[in-house]
Amino acid sequence: MINIDWYGSLAAADVARVRALLVDVRAVDGRPELPVEGLPAEFLLGQHALASEDDQGSQDDADAVLVGYAHLDTHGDAFGREIGELLVHPAHRGRGVGGALLDALVRRAGVGEGHGDRLRLWAHGDQPAAARLAASRGFVKVREMYRMRLPSMATAETSIATIETAAGALPDGVRVRTIVAGVDERAVIGVNARAFDWHPEQGALTVDGLREIERADFFDPAGFFLAEDSAGELLGFHWTKVHADFEGSGERVGEVYVLAVDPRAQGIGLGKALTGVGLDHLRRVGVDDVILYVESDNRAAIAVYERLGFSVELSDVQYAR
Repeated sequence: MINIDWYGSLAAADVARVRALLVDVRAVDGRPELPVEGLPAEFLLGQHALASEDDQGSQDDADAVLVGYAHLDTHGDAFGREIGELLVHPAHRGRGVGGALLDALVRRAGVGEGHGDRLRLWAHGDQPAAARLAASRGFVKVREMYRMRLPSMATAETSIATIETAAGALPDGVRVRTIVAGVDERAVIGVNARAFDWHPEQGALTVDGLREIERADFFDPAGFFLAEDSAGELLGFHWTKVHADFEGSGERVGEVYVLAVDPRAQGIGLGKALTGVGLDHLRRVGVDDVILYVESDNRAAIAVYERLGFSVELSDVQYAR
């Protein structure tokens, strides 16, 4: 019998159990991405479902065998849709654990029949088994996100030349500087909101949210570039990030974290130039590779990244009901 228990927060012992499950899943599937310790940031808020195959699934029994985990973000995305995700331990697949967790997610979210797009589920790696499970419960694939990688950028002469050319191709009258904390947040959020009014996650960023991120250890203002016109109006920005130990691999990996161009400044080559500025910075600080995430249907951006030497290394999909 599969037992599923929901919690508004996890005790330290259960955080360790869930992380151990994620590590085992990653060893087989190559996903999900994991921080150096603890759980992924997207699992820190919301509700948690722990699945066991006996009657020991409560937090009072740290010895219970955890066979599956599900997370439900009840805060929702920028459009009010709840976001779920589930993972089943590789040794316990094919026993109905995934179906039980998905049914529990649907009940918890209060989603009825049909496709009202009220609940979305992430499936990392676009696994066939996940696609079959989603379809069996009436979910349809609505979104795909690529992770692209630029390898060995510190030594790839062709990439270096292309990046330097892009970085030097700023449109006339545009200058680039780095962010000033406590001064630029409102302008950045204004551009972000206009550039990502369609985006379920990025479009929800607020001034307070940005200021909170600025206090995080990973934040480096020297890697956050702003493009302004001659009047000092913000036209776009490139926020880079450095992972000192990417997914525990020991690699120092850079990331095109957020690249935004105000709609009024699109079509003048600013996106490509800002990309070059950020990549040149990451090269100079000595990262091994650079990654970025992009929607699979954003063909214009993908074409720019491919010309700079990026290629798709994996994809995640989202199902809706």
